[in-house]
Amino acid sequence: MPSSPPTPPSPPLRTRAVAAGHLRAFVAAAEHLNFRAAADTLALTPSAVSRQIQALEDEVGVPLFLRHTRAVELTSAGVHLLRAVAPGLERIDAAVRQLRQTAGRKSVAITTWASFAAMWLIPRLEAFQREFPDIDIRIDTSDTVMDMETTDVDLALRYSRAPESASAERLFGEQLAVVASPWLLRSQPAIRTPADAARFTLIETGDAQRLPQLAWLGWQRWFHAHGCAQLQPPRWLYFNYAHQIVQAALAGQGLAIARLPLVADALASGDLVEVLPAHRLDSPLAYWLLPGPRSAPRPEVQAFCDWLRDQAALTRSAMSATP
Repeated sequence: MPSSPPTPPSPPLRTRAVAAGHLRAFVAAAEHLNFRAAADTLALTPSAVSRQIQALEDEVGVPLFLRHTRAVELTSAGVHLLRAVAPGLERIDAAVRQLRQTAGRKSVAITTWASFAAMWLIPRLEAFQREFPDIDIRIDTSDTVMDMETTDVDLALRYSRAPESASAERLFGEQLAVVASPWLLRSQPAIRTPADAARFTLIETGDAQRLPQLAWLGWQRWFHAHGCAQLQPPRWLYFNYAHQIVQAALAGQGLAIARLPLVADALASGDLVEVLPAHRLDSPLAYWLLPGPRSAPRPEVQAFCDWLRDQAALTRSAMSATP
């Protein structure tokens, strides 16, 4: 019986480092699942992207994409490689952006959500700029929580039940208060009990019933806490953002449940009046300062954090002084 031919030896594994350009082309193609769209992102031709992907597949030794007529699809090997490569490139880009910033003007980049920026941070920024005129400030408002390890943001101001990181610092807590425009209150009979609030249009957060965190901010919880859960107002007025709710209250469009840290200044100035101050509700949520791990040592970031702590102390004082 003739012996079977010997199995050819496996080719040796490649050990040469993969070119960074190939990896960028791979990530762009994986994000768009289309070589032409990836080429537009990278300012290359589709054929150049295709050649880079092919070279990467040759280096890795396995196909990374399934080619279709108008699109491509990641193989399981491609998915595995993307999980490793994409965060690494993002960290490199963030580090380069930070180096570019520190090589020129001093700046501090902050991420927070729109209502906090509009109602608390921005009105106070002029004081910081007077004290530190050589530090530029960039504010990124988004409800998306950024990864402080991979972005070029220097610090985050967040609103949550508990700190997400051991380095998070509590700035102040929160109480919820019913507020209204003074001229709206003058035009109506006095509000003496929680049930009297139901005579007015009630301004409500539109996501109160959809998001558990925002349910703390709704009228339903406030009425339930004061023994009149069955009451309904003549009409509701819904908004998605806290600053919109307060703007509607300032315009005399109804009663609002406001986050006391965000309206303490408006109450102190008389632009808003707290209705039934003995019926505030405590909130389990708080406001946190989270410096980025790479940014915290920079003097301009330290200066901004110190200033934030001073402003937070003033806010805590204003909340306790509000009748």
